[in-house]
Amino acid sequence: MLNKAGQIARGTSILLLMGVNTVVLTSTIFVLSVGKFLAPTGAAQDLVRRVLAAIAELWISINNVLLSRYAKTRWDVEIPQDLDRRGCYLVNSNHQSWVDILVLQRCFNRRLPLLRFFLKSQLIRVPFLGIAWWALDFPFMKRASKAQLARQPGLQGKDLENARKACEKFRDIPVAMMNFPEGTRFSVAKRDAGNSPYKNLLLPRIGGVGQVLFALSDQLDALIDVTIVYPRDGQSQTAPTFWQLLSGQLPEIIVRAKQHEIPTHLLGRNFRKDREFRRALESWSNGLWLEKDRLISNIHKSHRDSKESLIH
Repeated sequence: MLNKAGQIARGTSILLLMGVNTVVLTSTIFVLSVGKFLAPTGAAQDLVRRVLAAIAELWISINNVLLSRYAKTRWDVEIPQDLDRRGCYLVNSNHQSWVDILVLQRCFNRRLPLLRFFLKSQLIRVPFLGIAWWALDFPFMKRASKAQLARQPGLQGKDLENARKACEKFRDIPVAMMNFPEGTRFSVAKRDAGNSPYKNLLLPRIGGVGQVLFALSDQLDALIDVTIVYPRDGQSQTAPTFWQLLSGQLPEIIVRAKQHEIPTHLLGRNFRKDREFRRALESWSNGLWLEKDRLISNIHKSHRDSKESLIH
């Protein structure tokens, strides 16, 4: 009972502190975002951008301190040491839980440029957050609905051009575009229903990757391929919840990240219209996924073996 009460107290305290941190710093971003409208020159706008990004990184840093000090989770992280905060990266990761986003932020905050991702254009109307995302240069996308595509087939593939226009700002500022190729959170049921050939992963979708490769093209320095594992005794396939992380019920998080050179023939091409390129992109993505699947299995096996050796 005491242990349960301690978990509730710990989780509630961290949630409250993270909530205060979020309200204060997103409100600050909201107020300072006015500077982007009023900045008279490009140099002034760049200064405002850097200040806003620094505030976002401070928000992540405070959350990281709270999780490190109070969540009681052991972090086993291996990432490349030669990352450039002024570079341009595509960050791919497997996806199991909303905890993944906090993990990525903890691992790469102030090691890479601020992590960003594509957002639907309608989300700019979300109170406070919409303006904050805009101020932090998250690219907003206008996508045609299925009904619109049926009425106007010429709109097919326009989303890629929209992505390129949305990313024009990144010609002047560093960026790390985050992507979950599986498109949804992993579960054994989804894996089996989708006939995935992988034990630990869903089939990778190329849409998000292809969009970034097309939009940012030769600006990209590398792909950062991230593998996240939550080893939990007897339930290795069970994804953790946000509450379990906050309340100290998640004993360990393992992260392995590798830097890959992006083949030049995959940059700047339209996978929606070019079938040969689509096959090449699928082949490259599946190769990365096969390597990731083996890595996850090896991590789980190593974790089980170490536990068994401690028992014996």
